[in-house]
Amino acid sequence: MAEYRSFLAPLIADFVYYREASGCWNESSYEPNLVLFDRHCARRFPQASSLTQEMVDGWCARRATETPNSCRSRIYVVVALVRYLRARGLADVAEPEIPARERLAYVPHAFTDAELARFFHACDTIPAAPATPERRSRRITVPVFFRLLYSSGLRTCEARLLRVGDADLDQGVLSVRDSKGPGQHYVALHPSMTELMRLYDAAISLQFPGRAYFFPANGKTGRHPRGWVQRNFKQMWRSASAAPAVAYQLRHHYAVVNINRWVGQGLGFDAELLHLSRSMGHATVASTRAYYSLVPAIGDVIEDLTGVGFDQIVPEVPNG
Repeated sequence: MAEYRSFLAPLIADFVYYREASGCWNESSYEPNLVLFDRHCARRFPQASSLTQEMVDGWCARRATETPNSCRSRIYVVVALVRYLRARGLADVAEPEIPARERLAYVPHAFTDAELARFFHACDTIPAAPATPERRSRRITVPVFFRLLYSSGLRTCEARLLRVGDADLDQGVLSVRDSKGPGQHYVALHPSMTELMRLYDAAISLQFPGRAYFFPANGKTGRHPRGWVQRNFKQMWRSASAAPAVAYQLRHHYAVVNINRWVGQGLGFDAELLHLSRSMGHATVASTRAYYSLVPAIGDVIEDLTGVGFDQIVPEVPNG
């Protein structure tokens, strides 16, 4: 858990515990912004003993360099903290207004087979020197970690926070608990990925016996920080392409490849859509619909197959 320094530290600790117990805590996005708010209060209001409107409004005001969506991401956890404190009579401040979400025409990088081949070759050929424990761990972890993202569609945080006990390598099934939303879901692995993870498990256990996390760092209970994923992805990606890309886009690639396979399979696509949605941890099937925009003409194909039933199977995504 992060270290909080302001007068709010004990209240924030209680809030985090409450959110974790409710299954509504996202370490990857919530914790960094909560830490920044705590630092804001400690730096600007070092003598304060209670939360004030000035503290909240100063932090939650949209900055000139921010889009509405980036502002939402930055302040959402602080708004949730204010709601938590108000509901318990621990603060008397107005709840900040959250900017409306903007619909974006985001198109992630479309990986080519050649790029992926070069990327995974780079993962497999990390130099052995210097022969430090961190380098030994990295050489066997990086190839398996990114192949897991590529082959399963896991979110980067889901793979990074995967615990040993949640990886059933006899059945080839992962139980995903640390996810974007509160719902637990299961991911069935390809047999080749299951075997690779078995080999990795045996090898990494020699270096980290009794580890808590499947991809460990810094001892038995350690896990890699968020920056580890993107830092290693960038280093490997330089050998593959000059195009901009991030590790999370392997999830988009997984979705697009699966959707492309449905073309020409008749009306079986609706069952496939449901399976894909559940495997990727989407709360609703509608969330999976966004990937149709990444697959040329797939929406037209599905609409031709289903006629008027298209909107019932794949509803519109609301603007808000």
